[in-house]
Amino acid sequence: MTGWRLLLTRPADECAALAATLVGHGIHSASLPLLQIEPLPETPEQRSLILELDRYAAVVVVSKPAARLGLALIDRYWPQPPFDQHWFSVGAATGALLEDYGLRVSWPASSDDSEALLALPELAVALSRPAPRVLILRGEGGRELITQTLRERGVQVDSLELYRRSLPEYAPGTLAGQLEAERLNGVVVSSGQGLQSLHDIAGARWPLTQPLFVPSPRVASMARELGVKDVVDCRGASAAALLAALRDNPVPAAP
Repeated sequence: MTGWRLLLTRPADECAALAATLVGHGIHSASLPLLQIEPLPETPEQRSLILELDRYAAVVVVSKPAARLGLALIDRYWPQPPFDQHWFSVGAATGALLEDYGLRVSWPASSDDSEALLALPELAVALSRPAPRVLILRGEGGRELITQTLRERGVQVDSLELYRRSLPEYAPGTLAGQLEAERLNGVVVSSGQGLQSLHDIAGARWPLTQPLFVPSPRVASMARELGVKDVVDCRGASAAALLAALRDNPVPAAP
């Protein structure tokens, strides 16, 4: 496993945290953040949704930025948050942030994706009350599958968009130069938007020849549709899921 040399593409702070974990396992990595997080200005709609927090049967949080920004709003408007409410997260890392805050949280054990969250028995129980309402904390335009599926189940869904994602600006050839200069033999993306950003900056270098590690079947399917041949579904976006995938896949032979 120590022969892996990975390109990390998460937001800068997440790249740093993941790199620190990987180096502890003897894995070299380099970072090229393909998403930057920009908090959205607070609006009257945001305040209204947060002030009605106790009226929701469940709250779904789709990412760590959504968790951090949402908890900051709760601190501002709820001196005593409704701790009896059931919260849900797509992944364990986001769930841990909510759990540390004192909230009752469930998340999928098998994979970090919307489908696994929607299949949680705890979510079905939380939504068994008459006329349930769900609040989703997310980024701009994120996780439409959750909203669509819950509405098809007869649930009233409100979305609280807390941030937008954007692609940092890089000079042409930055990706190719980093892959070659550091002899990287694997690339890690953590979301569909990160994959699209990778595609956009790769230019003529696309499709990449290195194995592409992705967090879910949905992103794996997107990568294959974009022409990537060697796609590894980690079944999660956590460091543990990536490490397990690295152990299960042979290091590519040096060119």
